[in-house]
Amino acid sequence: MLPYNRKLKPRAQELRKNATPQENKLWYEFLRKHPCPFARQKTIENYIVDFYCHSKKLVIEVDGSQHYAGDGIEYDQVRTNLLEGLGLRVMRFTNAEVIDSFGEVCAEIQAYIDSR
Repeated sequence: MLPYNRKLKPRAQELRKNATPQENKLWYEFLRKHPCPFARQKTIENYIVDFYCHSKKLVIEVDGSQHYAGDGIEYDQVRTNLLEGLGLRVMRFTNAEVIDSFGEVCAEIQAYIDSR
């Protein structure tokens, strides 16, 4: 069982209600009805991940520009290290990749799922 911080539940609910267009695209056009069930805005440890598939131990993150500048890079590395230390695979995609290369993003996710 993954560690869970229940204090983050209201924030996770808020993030689900106010998802980015890129998160909504990935959710509604691919992950929502995927045969491997995914959760949105899942609380793990002291973080909220964008998407999580328990059966494949897969975290998917859709990152905006703030993740690629200043403290965002270091924060994401610490977060990724913690999640991988829990035995999870973290896949990161940029907002631009989700919009401009949606088929490739879905294919990469599916290839990982098929390999597990």
